[in-house]
Amino acid sequence: MSNDPLLQPYQLKHLTLRNRILITSHEPAYAEDGMPKARYRAYHGERARAGVALTMTAGSASVSRDSPPAFNNILAWKDEVVPWMRELADECHEAGAAVMIQLTHLGRRTRWDQGDWLPVVSSGGEREAAHRASPKLAEDWDITRIIGDYADAAERMQAAGLDGIELECYGHLLDQFWSPLTNTLDGPYGGDLDNRLRLTFDVLSEIRKRCGPEFIVGLRATFDERLPGGIDGGMGLQIAERLTASGMVDFLNVIRGHIDTDPGLTDVIPIQGMPAAPHLDFAARIRAATGLPVFHAARIPDLATARHAVASGALDMVGMTRAHLADPHLVAKLLAGEEERIRPCVGANYCLDRIYQGGMALCLHNPSSGREIELPHRIAAAEHPLRVTVVGAGPGGLEAARVAAERGHAVTVLEAASQPGGQLRLAARSERRREMLSVIGWRMAECERRGVIFRFNTYADVETVAETRPDVVVVATGGMPDGPVLARGDDLTVSAWDILSGDAAPGRNVLIYDDAGDHAALQAAEVIAKAGGQVEIVFPDRNVAPEVMSMNLVPYVRSLQKAGAVMTVTWRVREVLRDGNGLIARLGSDYGDAVQERRVDQVVVNHGTRPLDDIYFGLKPGSLNKGAVDYAALVTGAPQEIVTNASGGYTLYRIGDAVAARNVHAAIHDALRLMRLI
Repeated sequence: MSNDPLLQPYQLKHLTLRNRILITSHEPAYAEDGMPKARYRAYHGERARAGVALTMTAGSASVSRDSPPAFNNILAWKDEVVPWMRELADECHEAGAAVMIQLTHLGRRTRWDQGDWLPVVSSGGEREAAHRASPKLAEDWDITRIIGDYADAAERMQAAGLDGIELECYGHLLDQFWSPLTNTLDGPYGGDLDNRLRLTFDVLSEIRKRCGPEFIVGLRATFDERLPGGIDGGMGLQIAERLTASGMVDFLNVIRGHIDTDPGLTDVIPIQGMPAAPHLDFAARIRAATGLPVFHAARIPDLATARHAVASGALDMVGMTRAHLADPHLVAKLLAGEEERIRPCVGANYCLDRIYQGGMALCLHNPSSGREIELPHRIAAAEHPLRVTVVGAGPGGLEAARVAAERGHAVTVLEAASQPGGQLRLAARSERRREMLSVIGWRMAECERRGVIFRFNTYADVETVAETRPDVVVVATGGMPDGPVLARGDDLTVSAWDILSGDAAPGRNVLIYDDAGDHAALQAAEVIAKAGGQVEIVFPDRNVAPEVMSMNLVPYVRSLQKAGAVMTVTWRVREVLRDGNGLIARLGSDYGDAVQERRVDQVVVNHGTRPLDDIYFGLKPGSLNKGAVDYAALVTGAPQEIVTNASGGYTLYRIGDAVAARNVHAAIHDALRLMRLI
């Protein structure tokens, strides 16, 4: 048996877990009609087969009609969920993994205009900042109904063959009752701590009555809201001790913080640039105080941190949820002694940020996660090895090279720069986004393992590509800053890239015009502020940086507010004029004919990118397919077979920003689904 702390079995009541790694309850928003159908099952099954001990399905599975999901969660109040959950559980059990689910009533953390348009209910009337619904105060009949709904849902999951359930008590109805900030009730369910806990104990009692003492029941709960007047660490310990003393709780999954605002949520679930495992010591204190099995997950992205968490006695089971989105085969690689080959989670939070905007959870640099059916994680070998030439060593180009090499093709990569990374290397100049380099580093290591040939400092033209005698050419040259942008004065501006690369020195009084709405302008603002400059960022949109999703926006806003930066929405920079030693920026608006002016010494423009595609159009006449892509084949997983120029010497494709400005995930996705069948 291995001596690795992570590979030791763990006994949870009657259930033997094969190691100490779990996927915590989370909602990837893969449900169909509120049911965990094929996509959902494939996602969990892949990770179960790879060796995870316990997979927690369905974060925030709803137990009641008046708890409509704010995004695509499982509807645990429907009887039809049982056979779907049974199929999922059976598949995971066959692979040796245990399966649980998280049940909840959202309380105020939803909206009245979702689902059946029923009133939002809570223990207080204060609306939640994130979802903006004003709840009604729970009445006696609401409480009776909800207790029954919890027990009904628990019975459904027991009938489906799950190993247990977890009740969600952070930001949801049960802990809304716990917190002095959100419980304004009188009578048996309001007032002192025992009364505020009464609903939870009534729910637990009814679940035990229906499901028996052996069914595993735990709580994922906040034991310190980190809000003035809310549940603090001392009160949280009292709650944990009362839960333990009840004998009805088999484990605690520890949360620290609050999730009713974007900043609060980001502190609970930290992203890249934030400290790893910030709440681990707190979870350890809960474990020491209660003696109950303790689970925990909060930015534990790598096995070294996870190993420390278990070896130090802080945790019994360590959650590595986002890490399993990045690499579902994490445990299998650990077991095989290939820890260095694990695709790292870079904390970009593309997964969570997408679900809070109504999309599926997707990993920034593993497009197969969530697409297990159409884009399997394992790359099949090609029947006929080819010579593949990739132009550009950014994330898309490296993914194309990696996949082609996994297929068994002979791959050459031509890159104009002295090192790989493309635009991502610019992004990683920010200390907060330094981890993005792992997107490049992992692919470089995989390419080198497969014998990919790299030619750096090579500006590719048609002749250079021809010298590689390719059967397939993939153009992944990315983009360059787009312009001109203004009606007048573009020559008086610099781009956000100029600031990030150091090609332009930061000014002292700077106006940044961001009509792309992505990371570049915010990063440039941070560089200027750090150099001592005063910054105003102007956005034509009604929101700040609309392409930077909610949790990623939080650290930017914090740092820029601290630096005194001003963020102005609904205005456009129309023109820039020279004014002595300075500049005058004239602003207009899409909303009317209002005009403003700013006198500054530097104007920085972020207008996105345009394709760097000269090499593609140079290669197009000599290609078999004239660069055409069969989109139907691409999205259905069929081979590309277009031939419109029989005299051509190679098949030609372009991907990523060389096609049109998108993002890192899109470039990698392009490469994977194209190359996996070539």
